[in-house]
Amino acid sequence: MPIRTMMTTSALALLAATPALAQEMNFNRIASFPVTLNTPEAEETSAEIIAATGDGMTLIYSDSPAGVIGFIDITDPANPVAAGVFTLPNGEPTAVSALGQTVFVAENTAESYTAPSGVLHAVDVASRAVITSCDLGGQPDSTAVAPDGSFITVAIENERDEDLGDGRVPQMPAGHLVIQPLGDNGAMDCAAQIRVDLTGLAAVAAEDPEPEFVDVNANGEIVVTLQENNHIVVVSSAGEVLSHFSAGSVTLEGIDTEEEGALVFNGSQADVPREPDAVQWIDTDHLVIANEGDMDGGSRGFTVFHRDGTEVFESGASFEHAIVEIGHYPEERSRNKGAEPEGMELATFGGVPMMFLLAERASVIGVYDMTTPAAPVLAQLLPSGISPEGAMGIPARNLLVTANEFDGREDGAAPAHVMIYEYQDAPAVYPHLTSAGMDMLTGWGAISGQVMAEDGTIYAVSDSFYGMQPTIFHIDVSQTPARIVDAIRVTREGQPAQLMDMEGIALDGEGGFWVASEGRTDRIVPHAIYHIGADGAIEDTIALPAELLAVETRFGFEGITRVGDMLYMAVQRPWRDDPANHAKVLGYNPETEEWSVIHYPLTVPATGWVGLSEIVAHGDFVYFVERDNQLAGAAVTKLITRVPLSAMDGMVALGETPAVLETETVVDLLPYLTSTGGFVLDKVEGLAIAADGTMWVSTDNDGVDDHSGETMFFAIAPM
Repeated sequence: MPIRTMMTTSALALLAATPALAQEMNFNRIASFPVTLNTPEAEETSAEIIAATGDGMTLIYSDSPAGVIGFIDITDPANPVAAGVFTLPNGEPTAVSALGQTVFVAENTAESYTAPSGVLHAVDVASRAVITSCDLGGQPDSTAVAPDGSFITVAIENERDEDLGDGRVPQMPAGHLVIQPLGDNGAMDCAAQIRVDLTGLAAVAAEDPEPEFVDVNANGEIVVTLQENNHIVVVSSAGEVLSHFSAGSVTLEGIDTEEEGALVFNGSQADVPREPDAVQWIDTDHLVIANEGDMDGGSRGFTVFHRDGTEVFESGASFEHAIVEIGHYPEERSRNKGAEPEGMELATFGGVPMMFLLAERASVIGVYDMTTPAAPVLAQLLPSGISPEGAMGIPARNLLVTANEFDGREDGAAPAHVMIYEYQDAPAVYPHLTSAGMDMLTGWGAISGQVMAEDGTIYAVSDSFYGMQPTIFHIDVSQTPARIVDAIRVTREGQPAQLMDMEGIALDGEGGFWVASEGRTDRIVPHAIYHIGADGAIEDTIALPAELLAVETRFGFEGITRVGDMLYMAVQRPWRDDPANHAKVLGYNPETEEWSVIHYPLTVPATGWVGLSEIVAHGDFVYFVERDNQLAGAAVTKLITRVPLSAMDGMVALGETPAVLETETVVDLLPYLTSTGGFVLDKVEGLAIAADGTMWVSTDNDGVDDHSGETMFFAIAPM
């Protein structure tokens, strides 16, 4: 396969947002670190809670499945380096905090739910030697060091057995709060430890508080959430309860409450307990909670309180709505907690106090300006790894880092990552695509095939993930980010069309569309071509002939393009009658109803498989997207290739021996797929080519199912 050209600097330039004369400060991701680099032998890893040494040069994260805390050298933050691990003596790490060059590790050593135990270790970062270890009297959860370094506090959760009694509290023994005084260089005097009784405070299971998250303000006052008790407590450094109050509830409007394969935001929930997870002080009088929920709650947002319990601000569904607009809404979580805010960090950058709110299921970081606690302002939405759990701001170096806990390698997804962002005088790189500005809140995801219209806009289809809501999206690419301006619902006899798996789209030249459905026989989804009107109504269905049905597999059409009277479809992978590493390109003439075929020679895969994901006719050529099914460091083949349009004259009738196309590589997409600082995404599935030769490429985010939710939608300058 001859190579025509690789990516150029000028081509990369179109990936960035439109330059502005006066830039504003934004966070942009500059690196992603797979924690498997520290623990290559571990079958499962995670990055849960994260901290940084006092000089900001070393990150430390907890990895519970591997039983270690990991270290990352970020002397050059854009090129993080694995710096080894510290293996815990007996159990699993639940949290880490750092003071100078000492890291404090909370270790769960419990043998059962009814006999919880734990230890707090002070570890020297340089030598990895344990300085001191103190018993905690129970199973620890989160930790926080006082700003002046005088003590560390630990939430002793004594978590419940979720398989016992429907997972309800109370389940004894009760949790408590630990205050561990610190000496020079983080030295711990275990005998001076204070244990604070938190029973008798909450209206829910007062006898069994389950402390979840802690934070300390500039006055040395501790705030702790009791998640399952839906309660918040403020404690002095001496262990005195200063105030306590219910986290309360909220009524939500405009939310998706059904998991039915569609994004419909017309539901509501009344009096939802907030059940907060993370909490942070904004200043010495105001605190903010992430309302994850656990047993009965989860208001999908955040709430600001005065320290006396007065509610100052409630986000309602606004955070979730912003997530919907950038295609990160996790539809499979609709019934209970939606995007699921969980982790949180507060840090001041450029004199602005900022909250970084982590949506676990949406894999998004909401960046809020908290200058006025009663009126937070959403400044950015950042892409994260899968399931962000912990975050750490390093303002002295203009850095933000997140720990993302999900390791999906067993199911072909990405490993757990630590991600690094820089506060830059530059445009925001992400998102690439949004539905913001539409008259109705419009969710989207799983973008697949696309086509360029004569007016320079793009039409794109979503695949079968949203099987109850097949949609053609109309996208304005003249704006940055590109904007969805219309959602054309595909219907059959007036109802949402069922049993479709739209993977390719072409214009019919008369205002309507030709759509290719990949098909999957074992799920009764037919391989088919659909003729769809401008209003989304299916006008005609073209099924495969018997000759093709006899040899088909589940890996069917992945693109469609039209040249005059001919339709060309790319079949993703070899069918039963194809030679190894050869995929069919099928032709169909709607006028004569004749089928034809030619073979595309696929790159021999290094790992997994290689297939076709798109086909586009433009000018004198037919272009293809060829990709492997690998992601992150395992990805090898992500290409745009082409053949002369005249080569399609070599197609033969079904049953005859197909010729083999001679392809050339136009673009290696791998450098583009790391342009946002993330790991290489698997599914490059959309290609549209403008009249001037500009190529628009998109990725499929799998409906945010075991996926970071990121959709890349970018332009490559004419070659």
